Amino acid sequence: MAAELERGDGESLRGELADVLAADLADVLTRLEPEQQAQVLPLITADQLALLFGYLPLELQTELVAGMPRPQVLELLNLMSADERVDLFNTLPADRRERLLPALAQAERDDIRRLASYPRDSVGALMTSEYATLTPDLTAGQAIAELRRVAPDKETIYTSYVVDHDRHLIGVATLRRLILADPDTPVLEVMAPNPVTVYVDADQVEAANKIARYDFIALPVIDREERMVGIVTSDDAMDVAEAEATEDFHKSGGTLGTLTMSMKDATVSLLYRQRVYWLVLLVFANLFSGAGIAHFEDLIAANMALVFFLPLLIASGGNAGAQSATLMVRALATGDVEMRDWGSMLVRELVVSTLLGLTMAFAVSAIGLFRGGPAIALVVATTMLLIVLVGSVMGMSLPFLLNKFKADPASASSPLITSLADGIGILIYFGIASVMLSWMGHPIA
Repeated sequence: MAAELERGDGESLRGELADVLAADLADVLTRLEPEQQAQVLPLITADQLALLFGYLPLELQTELVAGMPRPQVLELLNLMSADERVDLFNTLPADRRERLLPALAQAERDDIRRLASYPRDSVGALMTSEYATLTPDLTAGQAIAELRRVAPDKETIYTSYVVDHDRHLIGVATLRRLILADPDTPVLEVMAPNPVTVYVDADQVEAANKIARYDFIALPVIDREERMVGIVTSDDAMDVAEAEATEDFHKSGGTLGTLTMSMKDATVSLLYRQRVYWLVLLVFANLFSGAGIAHFEDLIAANMALVFFLPLLIASGGNAGAQSATLMVRALATGDVEMRDWGSMLVRELVVSTLLGLTMAFAVSAIGLFRGGPAIALVVATTMLLIVLVGSVMGMSLPFLLNKFKADPASASSPLITSLADGIGILIYFGIASVMLSWMGHPIA
């Protein structure tokens, strides 16, 4: 493509672009320089451009629209799907939105205003209003004819929604069941009653979880009066799940929030702001570890062999805690575990971490015998068991605690767990060493 752009062979390129899938074309477009993007856009048909924009990052959509003439932007907005259109519209400067809105058709204007009124992370901001509805008085044959009529303007017709005259959702009919049914069969007999729904003001993650759980193509959205207002499609749910997983992954690494752009496009200042908060906070948390070591200076001076095992023991507690926290954050995020499960999860974690601690204690005791003799080996083995036990229970419990106080469980990040485990592990290690070595007659000062 780049070579054809350099040759100015636009007609040849136009023919090639017509056969490229929108998702693949979006990938190519993001790799081009801005001046090359400006050359390519006029060669793409309006329908293909509307599909293409759905695969582009919002930042790039906004940049491309900024260079388009007003008539082309209006055509693009009219052809885009309702949910993608409102996302793009909301990123435009306020003055440009005011100039564009009156030129749109009344239906599009009302749709944009309605969808734009919902909170950013709500189901309402994610849903589309382009769904197919049927009335309960239709037959299967009439329903198929109706779907054929509205299909060009709907997001999907594979699932249609049976509503009464007040738009209350009473059932869901799949295209497969309508086709297989006798044409004279009433829709009421074909539809599945009591459909799974999600409220328009619910969190987007709830919609994504329900779509994943029930393997839906689309999930109906209702308001608090039980009236149908839209649908969330599976592709949008996948985007939410990916964004949620990315956010949890970033938080688990100790960053603040989630990058909303490509890592290669992120500025130094943005990356600095994302990472500095936790790092500075954990610097002060780690002072607790230093204070613990300073408190046991005499013990360390009298038993230098203890220093050899310090990194090993502290790292083991942090690793065990990070493992446990990662598993629990994921379980809470997917709904596999709820707050009421804390007691049973605690009992199981105590059993698992005890077994892990005993295994690791046995492994490290041999090194303790070699480096410091039986007394040091006993201290190290006992400490390993307790550190792994405490780190694991802490890693399991902290996400529950954060969830109870309406905080993101992903904030129980690996750096946070590790820092807490370090400080507590030092106190456990030298506390046990002080007691046990004194009891065995070893010098502790």
